[in-house]
Amino acid sequence: MTSPASPSPAPAATDIDLSANDFWAAPLAERHAGFAALRQLDSPPYFADPETPFTTEGQGYYALVKHADIVEASRHAEIFSSARGATSLVDLPPEFNEYFGSMINMDDPRHARLRRIVSRAFTPKMVKKFEDDVQRAAGVIVDDLLAAGPGDFVSQVSARLPLKIICDMMGIGDEHYDMVLHNTSVILAGGDPEFLSDNMEEAIGQILTAGGDLAGLVTTLAAERAESPGDDLISALATANVDGEQLTPAELASFFILLVVAGNETTRNAISHALVLFTDHPGQRRLLLDDFDHRIGHAVEEIVRYVSPVIWMRRSLIRDAMINGHQYREGDKVALIYWSANRDESVFDDPLRFDITRSPNPHVGFGGAGPHFCLGAHLARREITVMLRELLQRVPAIRAAGEPDRLLSSFINGIKHLPFDLG
Repeated sequence: MTSPASPSPAPAATDIDLSANDFWAAPLAERHAGFAALRQLDSPPYFADPETPFTTEGQGYYALVKHADIVEASRHAEIFSSARGATSLVDLPPEFNEYFGSMINMDDPRHARLRRIVSRAFTPKMVKKFEDDVQRAAGVIVDDLLAAGPGDFVSQVSARLPLKIICDMMGIGDEHYDMVLHNTSVILAGGDPEFLSDNMEEAIGQILTAGGDLAGLVTTLAAERAESPGDDLISALATANVDGEQLTPAELASFFILLVVAGNETTRNAISHALVLFTDHPGQRRLLLDDFDHRIGHAVEEIVRYVSPVIWMRRSLIRDAMINGHQYREGDKVALIYWSANRDESVFDDPLRFDITRSPNPHVGFGGAGPHFCLGAHLARREITVMLRELLQRVPAIRAAGEPDRLLSSFINGIKHLPFDLG
């Protein structure tokens, strides 16, 4: 590993390289120690552009690893812009950002307009229906698990619930599930060779094809629902009208890609990690089962804090600014490292301890406060809660039966496969 590159003398030497695949493949304890060292620096460390399939020569970025820095940057979206891309540390074409990121790669007023239209589609009636659907889907998943027996927890449980809910929300039939799951995995593959080629041109082609397939599906369905609306989110989004404004077909397609990618991958990984955590910490499992209804709320927040399903998001400075004692310049790029902030010793007592009674728990697992706070946080919490209730009350001895097969990615803290048994 190499030391961070810096435009000025580094305040301290470290051997962490956030762009290196070997760092993200390293044992968790090594990664925790690396970020702990970075949090001791007086100023945010500076890194050269990472080596990714999309690398171009250009400016590096500051890694915001402290909770206070991430909270402050999140509050000031008028300074820390998302428009140059939120999910890549290297600059990509604007059309690429919008195609795969929708509103997370926008600033106000465009971001506010799109979020306003999308929010109007989530009526109280629709939200209640989704919540009821989560309960039914989780029950069926556990029924199937008990019938099939031990296997891969990701494919049998954690991948099924969010995919089922999102597809049902959108009015997408079961025949499309495998395609949606495959393409979301490709888009968020990071550097994992199970999903992406190590050839740059081939990898770009795979990602574009995955996005095109998803966009084509929702565009076709939206055209059908415009003629014959149903009781689903595609119909609601295709017909939503706020002050005379509607989503364009391109906006609807890019929002769908965002919804299925973010809503599927992040929730499934939180559920997968939850089984690992409750296997590794049996005392916490017993504590939850002793009083599930009163402890599950805090438990879900602790799972999200501990796991940090989305490891970072990027912002770019649109003007000079002094933030928490550090001077940033217009054009600087920053990575908001949620995974590090959620273990900040100045905020969380004994941050490496998994504690389902932790309170307060001001984690940034759904992003920091501000206009880009996760739109699906409520649904994610609901899915994790219901799935854990079904699993731990009906199969209380379920446990991980081996080491998780982790996604090789700096962006998503993913688990690809997880063997389990029923105890």
